[in-house]
Amino acid sequence: MKLFFTGPVVKTELLVVMLEKHDIAATQKFVDATLPDDDDLNRLANVFVPDEDFEKANQLFFTERGDEL
Repeated sequence: MKLFFTGPVVKTELLVVMLEKHDIAATQKFVDATLPDDDDLNRLANVFVPDEDFEKANQLFFTERGDEL
């Protein structure tokens, strides 16, 4: 697994769902796993994707699209 994104849980949870819709098995882990899970949406988390899907995920979410209006 390769680190794909780090950010607040409110963003990482949505990103994991979006990646899964593109058949990429993403996982989310808290940056500091020692803190209690208190439903803080600003708590930092990492999103990991399989090595073989990293390039596809990167193209889907970080490459500028030339066909946008």
